[in-house]
Amino acid sequence: MTEKVTGKLEEIHHMEKDLRYVAAIIKQQGRKILSNYTITPPQFIALQWLFEHGDMTIGDLSNKMYLAFSTTTDLVDRMEKNELVKRVRDEKDRRVVRIHLLKEGERVIQEVIDKRRNYLEDVVRDFSEDELSTFTKLLAKLHIEMSTETK
Repeated sequence: MTEKVTGKLEEIHHMEKDLRYVAAIIKQQGRKILSNYTITPPQFIALQWLFEHGDMTIGDLSNKMYLAFSTTTDLVDRMEKNELVKRVRDEKDRRVVRIHLLKEGERVIQEVIDKRRNYLEDVVRDFSEDELSTFTKLLAKLHIEMSTETK
């Protein structure tokens, strides 16, 4: 292997490790924030999907979360009981039931996201504007590449 290829592989190994550690820390901090709320991490993820993409069927939500249909049904049952979401029949096809995010669900998700953003703001406090801008652009590029990857 050439020195250039070896260097690139080494960089990729470091990047993978750092991304794994960063993801674990973000997950841990997210769970700390959620401990002040009556929702579980899977409920937070479901609320986030609904917040970002609008009403969905339980099947759609199951697929997005990689959960069994029955698990997602139980999750939605608990969220409905806590008045975070409600089931709504589709007006065009009454057989279709969509999960709709209620105001309380929106409030909870927005509060949690704000706290997560505050945490990140604190973490990057010592980044220069250029570092933050470069990091944000590269992270967005990585996200796009991963989202469109077909391999």
